[in-house]
Amino acid sequence: MSLPIQAEKVGTLPYSALASPETNKKRGFRRLMLCIGILIVVHAFTSIDCCKEYLRSIYRKRENEQLCSQYDVLIPDNPLWKTVGDSIGTEEFKGRAVDWLSGAIRVPTESYDDLGPISEDPRWQTFGQFHDYLTKAFPLVHSTLSLTKINNYSLLYQWTGTDSSLKPVLLAAHQDVVPVEPRTATEWSYPPYSGHFDGTRIWGRGASDDKSGLIGLLSAIEILLEGGFEPERTFVLAFGCDEEASGHFGAQQLAKAMLEIYGRNGFAFIVDEGGDISEHYGTVFAAPGVAEKGYLDLRVDVTSPGGHSSIPPTHTSIGILSRLLVEFENNPFPVEMSTNSVFYGTLQCYAGYGKTIPSNLRKAIVRSAYSKKALKRLSDMLFMNPANVALVGTTRAIDLIQGGVKSNALPEQAYAVVNHRVSTLSSVAEVIERDTDTLKALAGTFNLTFISFGETISDAEAPRAYGSLIFSDAFNNSLAPAPVTPTSGSKARAYELLSGTIQATYNAHRGLEHDSHNIVVAPAMPAGNTDTRYYWDLSDGQILRYNHRNSIAFKNMASGVHTVDENLPIDALLEMIRFFTTLILNTSESRRV
Repeated sequence: MSLPIQAEKVGTLPYSALASPETNKKRGFRRLMLCIGILIVVHAFTSIDCCKEYLRSIYRKRENEQLCSQYDVLIPDNPLWKTVGDSIGTEEFKGRAVDWLSGAIRVPTESYDDLGPISEDPRWQTFGQFHDYLTKAFPLVHSTLSLTKINNYSLLYQWTGTDSSLKPVLLAAHQDVVPVEPRTATEWSYPPYSGHFDGTRIWGRGASDDKSGLIGLLSAIEILLEGGFEPERTFVLAFGCDEEASGHFGAQQLAKAMLEIYGRNGFAFIVDEGGDISEHYGTVFAAPGVAEKGYLDLRVDVTSPGGHSSIPPTHTSIGILSRLLVEFENNPFPVEMSTNSVFYGTLQCYAGYGKTIPSNLRKAIVRSAYSKKALKRLSDMLFMNPANVALVGTTRAIDLIQGGVKSNALPEQAYAVVNHRVSTLSSVAEVIERDTDTLKALAGTFNLTFISFGETISDAEAPRAYGSLIFSDAFNNSLAPAPVTPTSGSKARAYELLSGTIQATYNAHRGLEHDSHNIVVAPAMPAGNTDTRYYWDLSDGQILRYNHRNSIAFKNMASGVHTVDENLPIDALLEMIRFFTTLILNTSESRRV
């Protein structure tokens, strides 16, 4: 007896197995033709220039975001932002801004490396005059904010917010300027402390570094107060008096006072002077400083027997010192590109958004992320420029030298000071060790007892040693490299807020669409140190060195920072004021920092 076929089991067979050979052949042909058709369409699409360009743009955009991700534009949710912004664009406000900065420049708050204690050195007294000026220039600031003077001449303001649960934010600047060299005073286009305004630029010492930052900040607060603004978050302003002379009397004392008042990590984040706006490879970049190099002033002392110069030895102490210094210059610190360096992050942004970046440089940057060979090639390309070497590696500069007292007397002692800027990937201890190793052999050649920071390195027998070589910290102000501020991830909220603020400011100042991306924000590292060297304990690694100075506005004219003809375009000052108003409004209403 035959059993019926079970349909469900037949249905489990492959479809092609149930069809005739002829049917299967037709279906196979149709599939082949479909595949060929798809290939023809894809080839045609990718062969058309506009289509190829479209595909490239999509790929490039994704690659750019991977290289250098950008945060959203952050526009304050406060109608006062537009009101204040419109005011900044008026001729009346422009006149006020000129007067504010010009008046500040006219008070010569010079700081010197050899300044004595504040209670003893009369050169400090000019800062009292500057404080009197600020009180008159910004009446609402001084009637609303509390002010404490630290160590007589450093200023600590508090603008108390309405919500005490929010961590305060520290905004910093410095009052002092580098001295004007008397011999160069006549070389200035306008007297260095005139604060002259020529219709476009404000001239004078401090116009750019850093009275514009201090005045820009106070101006922003003054006009916000005029608009009736009350912050939800507390803002603290710290203005040191000797940043240009390492900050011992100013920022160091401010740090101690703030640590006592606000506690360790008491601030959500810190903003001080630093990176600016500039153009690279056809693209406008903002460069907030997220790290600082370390610092060491190495004093190199050489001693040898004195006597009459008519009977000279083969080498005097000055001759020996000179040879030792040449050895330093002949053996610079090795420099190597690292994907962990801040400069590498800057390069990634150049590769991601530089419109005119050379293709070979862009290719090397992109490939260097996963290829040591490409990283080496990138190093070879970039380190032909000494400025790039200085950004990445540890540097030495022989800046001071002294020796001898009489032309016919052998110098018994000579010394030099060698300034080091320590790579963020190194340490002060590593620098001392390398310096010691560099001169160890020469110390033996000259029969010198070599003592490096209290440790005897080569101990020639005292009666037989010709002299000595001693390493020490010249001014006791060595500094480790600063902690690097996060720029991505959950700890990058301060950087995110700053990035959004920069973009909003840039767009508003130029009348561009508020939410469009017209400036690229790239992490960077300033060449020098700021007062934040003393503020590390005040914030959990959230230090941003940026005051929105638009370097492009100089239009090929030097800013004159630390030299002749220091100046600042008035439009750059107005944009700085707009930046600080935007930063304060955004920070006050933010709950993410």
